[in-house]
Amino acid sequence: MDFALTEEQKEVAALAAKILAAPAGNGDLQWATLAGAGLVGTAIREDVGGAGHGVLEWCSLLAAVGAAGSQLPVWAVTLAAWAIDRQGTPEQRKAILPAVVRGTAAVTVALLDEQPTVEHQGKLTGVKTCVPATRAQHYVVSAGARLFLVDRKDVTVEPQTGTTGEPLGRVTLRDTPAAPLGDAGPVLDLGTAGLCAMELGIVEQVLRMTAKYTSERVQFDRPIATFQAVAQRAADAYIDVETIRLTLWEAAWRLSAGLPAARELAIAKYFAADGGQRVTYAAQHLHGGIGFDLEYPLAKYYPLSKQIELTLGGASAQLARLGELLG
Repeated sequence: MDFALTEEQKEVAALAAKILAAPAGNGDLQWATLAGAGLVGTAIREDVGGAGHGVLEWCSLLAAVGAAGSQLPVWAVTLAAWAIDRQGTPEQRKAILPAVVRGTAAVTVALLDEQPTVEHQGKLTGVKTCVPATRAQHYVVSAGARLFLVDRKDVTVEPQTGTTGEPLGRVTLRDTPAAPLGDAGPVLDLGTAGLCAMELGIVEQVLRMTAKYTSERVQFDRPIATFQAVAQRAADAYIDVETIRLTLWEAAWRLSAGLPAARELAIAKYFAADGGQRVTYAAQHLHGGIGFDLEYPLAKYYPLSKQIELTLGGASAQLARLGELLG
């Protein structure tokens, strides 16, 4: 099986990397630049202004977001847009998605329950936690095995702060009017693949930074990369990165081909969660004291990796799911 990136994947990743490498400054301006380049609509169909690409290109975009260590809610907004694009009515698609693709409006996902979200007679009641992009005009909300579309004005949002310092929201729904979208399974599967792609971007970047630092940092008149303990730790990190890469692209390819991918997604999420933690921790360790300097570029990757690790289930949850699939 060939997991080499296609030209479309390379172009999406390169363009996103170029935009995200610019000084963040005003996040709204950077988001507008991403939208203007067609990246917010990467996986959205062309009749509503999207680029019409698929799962593999979307994962390439998110890998670039991870590599940049960006706090922009690309995963949440594009995942919610995909749900509306694939499961919404023609009226919902035309009313919501063109503005999202242009970057003049936003949608987001609310998937993590603090209190179980239940549906009764077309209304939702429950509490969602750690919701990104709370300024979005519409939320794609999970309730059991189903997804619903709700309007921002019909929910109560309390501010939260993520592991990365990213602004999140605790969203309370009380008999909130909700339009049914469809099965939550495909969106959760795609969301898992997207998180693994972001983790891949993170670990690739921190491994590059570690290789450069250990090659240039000299102790006892030679680069510390030549020390056996350093080389072994870096080699272990390299193996983890390659494992994350291969398991992600296998799962993403199966999704893109419309094949069953539950087992492959659980495997990919397990290695992204477990291996991602090891790689980012090793990177900080091999950087020595500077690895813990909050002003140093490496510092933003460990908390971002940890947040991704725990979103939609950490390593233990994935092992439990694999056990159920194999049982």
